[in-house]
Amino acid sequence: MTTTYESDLLRVLDERGYVHQTTDATGLDALAARQIVPGYIGFDATAPSLHIGSLVQIMMLRRLQQTGHKPIVLMGGGTTRIGDPTGRDESRKMLTDETIAANIAGIRTVFERLLVFGDGPTDAVLVDNQDWLGELGYIEMLQKVGTHFTVNRMLTFDSVRLRLDREQPMTFLEFNYMILQGYDFRHLAKEMGARLQMGGSDQWGNIVNGVELGRRMDGIELFGLTTPLLTTADGAKMGKTASGAVWLNEAQLPSYDFWQYWRNVDDRDVGRFLRLFTDLPLDEIARLEALEGSEINTAKTVLANAVTALVRGEEAARAAEATAAETFAGGAGEDLPTLAVGPQGLRIAAALTAIGFTASNGEAKRKVAEGAVRLDGDTVVDPGQVVLPAEGQELRLSLGKKKHGILTR
Repeated sequence: MTTTYESDLLRVLDERGYVHQTTDATGLDALAARQIVPGYIGFDATAPSLHIGSLVQIMMLRRLQQTGHKPIVLMGGGTTRIGDPTGRDESRKMLTDETIAANIAGIRTVFERLLVFGDGPTDAVLVDNQDWLGELGYIEMLQKVGTHFTVNRMLTFDSVRLRLDREQPMTFLEFNYMILQGYDFRHLAKEMGARLQMGGSDQWGNIVNGVELGRRMDGIELFGLTTPLLTTADGAKMGKTASGAVWLNEAQLPSYDFWQYWRNVDDRDVGRFLRLFTDLPLDEIARLEALEGSEINTAKTVLANAVTALVRGEEAARAAEATAAETFAGGAGEDLPTLAVGPQGLRIAAALTAIGFTASNGEAKRKVAEGAVRLDGDTVVDPGQVVLPAEGQELRLSLGKKKHGILTR
């Protein structure tokens, strides 16, 4: 049964599929209906770009702003020095201050495309928790904040328990991560009026910690909201492909490859992804996801164009679609070379040579190393990758922009 919300914020988040858990949906709905709610999501700066696994969180901040509230982008310049243990079997490598600063600068560029920054009441702001965590004395931290956390409860959190169950070490530094994240919420509530923290479902325990810390230390009513664990229809983790992570920044992944990722999503994911990752009206999305057969490819192109335009810009989306049209649609009426792959499969380098694109496996390996080889739109990074189409399946093999063929079984 669909919940009827009073606020645009909760209604939009619910209709588009962002809501998994809330600490107090009724209270948050009432607050958002009567005032501007500053809300935040934290992002650690472990790489110069986020990947699409973080895009649903960024889009939640966009929805927050679209419904008249204030997004706070929290960069974990401080907590990155510790490393979030959630979902990890081993400790992260320590990064230098210079690397963290460069990573934050790279990550900021995506937020500047998707949010409106400024000094207005609903304008987005970007803050770095190193600014306050770096000044917080360790003894002061233990005295003021540490007393509100029990080791008994901390040991029940998945991020800790799973590591211990697998007999993987967790450093005391990492163990403190959840305390610092809770303190972030308390600090942002006091200094910037933040009332809401959002995040993925794996952050639920950390978010609840912050809600409780604000209540215990300051008597502030805070709220938490998480999104469902985002996986593709076949159960794979969102943001990963056989070729590696799908990065949001151009420097880490060309716009054409980014566009192709969305163009090649599973048919079953089209409607859900249109709701989560685009601004298209819900009635238009309903029309697109109802398309059947080969017509669903039209919806996939709309998805690819819309997401690429948001993340990379309109020009990048147009260029990617034009390249795809030239590459694939241009040869649709011609007989492309076809290679039948046996039941054991075939290494990609051998396939390039067998279909006639390269003169030798050595040349094929060089082309893979140059990033010139794609399989169904994904850039191939391993020349030893085995290609094994399913019975009746056709995979498109491309070398550069002009050589294309079909691998079948």
